[in-house]
Amino acid sequence: MEVNSIYYNSDFERQFVKLPKNIQQKAVKSEVLFRANPFHPSLRLHKLKGKLVGLWSISIDRKYRIIFRPQQNGDMLFISIGLHAIYEG
Repeated sequence: MEVNSIYYNSDFERQFVKLPKNIQQKAVKSEVLFRANPFHPSLRLHKLKGKLVGLWSISIDRKYRIIFRPQQNGDMLFISIGLHAIYEG
């Protein structure tokens, strides 16, 4: 998986600003790591299943996740960020 650029939809942006500051900082660090090495073990990159098929997830920490959709050109669209419950959202 190659990461060219990362884009954020409006849901992601709204969710991000509502996160605690320390989680925002961790999310930024995870994004930097994702850009450099999307397969870094701490990100726990994986495809989602069921109603979220076609989407992927990376971990910020044990509780928080980023859900994204890879584009064919290597761009990533970050869709959602939050607690594990975002999988149900």
